[in-house]
Amino acid sequence: MLNHPTLDQLDQLGLTGMAQAFAELEASGETATLSHADWLGLLLDRELTHRRDKRLAARLRYARLRQQATVEDVDYRAPRSLDRALFQKLANRTSPIRALLDT
Repeated sequence: MLNHPTLDQLDQLGLTGMAQAFAELEASGETATLSHADWLGLLLDRELTHRRDKRLAARLRYARLRQQATVEDVDYRAPRSLDRALFQKLANRTSPIRALLDT
């Protein structure tokens, strides 16, 4: 199978995540054990992840945050009336708000 034309076509279609996954799967040598459906599923999953990561990066750039903060860094001991359960729910994507942010 010709890999370079396939990679070029994936790049032309804007499927860069899928092209990267394709190249990595071919290089790993484990592709012989995967069915076509599994192989395609891995490529699609990688493309979806790549697009979500790009979208998140763009949102973070647009937000112009002054500090690099994470949910794990929140100090609940400070007198700010923060609800630890709500923070954990939002961090675990069980909230409708988080689901809307991921789309």
